[in-house]
Amino acid sequence: MNEKVSGSFRDPSGFMFRHEGILYRQVNLHYRQEYDLLMASGLYEQLTKSRALIPHTEESTDLAPVPEIAYKVIRPQTVGFISYPYEWSFDQLKDAAILTLAIARRALEYGMALKDASAYNVQFHEGRPIFIDTLSFEKYEEGLPWVAYRQFCQHFLAPLALMASKDVRLLQLLRVNIDGIPLDLASSLLPTSTRLNLGLSSHIHLHASSQKKYADKEVSQAEVKGKFSRGAMETLIESLLSTVRALKVKEINTEWADYYQANNYTEASFEAKRAVVKDFISKVAPQTVWDLGGNTGEFSRAASELGIPTVSMDIDPGAVQQNYQLVKKNKEKNMLPLVMDLTNPSPALGWRNQERQSLRERGEASLIMALALIHHLAIANNVPLRDVADFFADLGPYLVIEFVPKEDSQVARLLASRLDIFPNYTLEGFKQAFQARYTILEEHPVEGSKRTLLLMRRKD
Repeated sequence: MNEKVSGSFRDPSGFMFRHEGILYRQVNLHYRQEYDLLMASGLYEQLTKSRALIPHTEESTDLAPVPEIAYKVIRPQTVGFISYPYEWSFDQLKDAAILTLAIARRALEYGMALKDASAYNVQFHEGRPIFIDTLSFEKYEEGLPWVAYRQFCQHFLAPLALMASKDVRLLQLLRVNIDGIPLDLASSLLPTSTRLNLGLSSHIHLHASSQKKYADKEVSQAEVKGKFSRGAMETLIESLLSTVRALKVKEINTEWADYYQANNYTEASFEAKRAVVKDFISKVAPQTVWDLGGNTGEFSRAASELGIPTVSMDIDPGAVQQNYQLVKKNKEKNMLPLVMDLTNPSPALGWRNQERQSLRERGEASLIMALALIHHLAIANNVPLRDVADFFADLGPYLVIEFVPKEDSQVARLLASRLDIFPNYTLEGFKQAFQARYTILEEHPVEGSKRTLLLMRRKD
């Protein structure tokens, strides 16, 4: 039985669907000429060879959910975890922007144009960004402007500029502006000094003014055809590239980016904790791991270095930025760092709340890790221990968790400015709450600290 992917419905060129759990894309007759040109021109071969575009195989059209309009059925290479731009670090969004522009530039060399510059068309696969929408290319027509220009500016340039010039947390505007940050809003939020930046002045401030000027006027393709040469389009793309490349985020002095340098572990206890975590991972032998509160990925790598696809999530943009920089530096293929507030995780968004999946809908993982996290949820955010157990159990069957007692300096730090209203926040109270959902398989005190590591299996 075929099941259409809920977020794939806007493009008349085709759509994604699942058949027996495998992801496919139907290419519609509407897109026949463009698809044939993509495949015959050499562009597809060049982009897939350079790992810029996800490769695919052609399958039988008997699989097509809507056969009367089907031209091809293709099966793209699987991306392990689908993430969204509002979950990325600054450098992840920047790298995705550069990839998109590089593809647009390359397409022109093969007589095609990139018609869709949505940030949602980029995923992180094997440690690097990759373009996943095979149907985003069309035949280039001399004289027409770049149809995806505004979309690129809203999805990439505006959030990057706001993050670089104001605050990295402004990326979260993409959660409420699913089609990109409106340029007039970005223009109003950016510092006046950005008007002196040629790229930002042209592509955001003047672009926003132009949008406002022509908002109530209809301009047909016939009116603009012949007024925008290929050279002009190449110049536009190069200008965007230089503007994006020049953007740099200020040092992110967020709360937990230096957590590993300011904790309760001696070097010996730190290594002892790592050994226990690795032992737990080897006993579960998971296919996938989600490390919740993974910080810069120190313990996430206990899984990823074993070749296990690992998603390392943290609320701290600075920690996630550092984690991604390590992924790039070390060319890691099994680590995906993401910004995620677990007390307010990414919800289902878009049309009928189905275009973008919630975090829970993108699970489950074989193993959940929650190290040095429980006190942030239970004490800093007043989430009852039983509710924390329910949340973790919804995400995966196995759990490696670290209990951090009140005697620990990190918990004392949280309680320093508030009343202690957590009488059940003890190791025994914690185990009692979690045993409603889990069977405790192993329990190990962390050498040289008052913390305890536990391995649990969900009660199904």
